[in-house]
Order: sequence, then C-alpha cells, then structure tokens
Amino acid sequence: MSKTKKWGASGFTLIELMIVVAIIGILAAIAIPKFASLLRKSGEGASKGNLGAIRSALSIYYGDMEGQYPVTLAAMTVNGKYLTALPVAKSPNYHSDSAAVVYQTIANDGGGWSYDNTALDANLGTVLVNCTHTDTKGTLWTTY
Repeated sequence: MSKTKKWGASGFTLIELMIVVAIIGILAAIAIPKFASLLRKSGEGASKGNLGAIRSALSIYYGDMEGQYPVTLAAMTVNGKYLTALPVAKSPNYHSDSAAVVYQTIANDGGGWSYDNTALDANLGTVLVNCTHTDTKGTLWTTY
C-alpha cells in the first residue's frame, strides 16, 4: 500500500486572510485613540503630582524660614534641601513640558509654573500651572 498526500487540503484561503486583516484593522482603529487619551491623562497626573511636590516643599520652606516665602522658586533648590530641581509642568496638547517659572499674580498661559511672589498680595506663595486651558475632565489648570 502506498500513501498519497492530498493536495490543497491545508492552509488558509485568501478570503479568510482578508477577514483577519480587516478585524485587526478595526481593533487598531479603536485602540489607538484610547492609547493617545491615556498618554494625555498620564501627563496631567504627572503635572498634578509635580505641583503637589512644589507646594509641599514650599510649605516646608515657609516653616523653616519662620513665615517667609522665597522670592524665587529657585531658592528652594539650593543645596537640594527642599527640591533637587524644579519638576516640569506637563500640559499635554497645549504647551511643551517646561520647568520655567513666571513670577506674577495670575497665570498667563505661557506653560511651566506661575509663582506669586508679590510681597503684599493676598495670594503670596501661590504656585499654579501656568496654563489657562482645561484638562481632560474640563477643569481649568489654574484651579489646581
């Protein structure tokens, strides 16, 4: 008895392969926008965390200096006692990541941080994200 091999009995047809490629394309079209949204939300979370770190260091500085805020935020990085370096502010889709500080009483939408160092201002020592846009939840960056 001799064994013969049947030709054409194994493999995929062209239509089966096209269906698989179409399904992968549909899944990719759904997943890529969700991934971009997750990247934006992670940048927003990083900014909120960095803002909290600056405010915490500022509070410790205020206590150490017996009720005096620093004139510049760079004063908190001297010798690394409060901060080793100013963290970056990330406001995705609006400004590039920046650790720049603007010294003013209100945010002007320039990116980075806004620090109020005006001596007689009621908001002295206030640090904000220097962005007047909204985050993914519709909250203004300056309200954090």
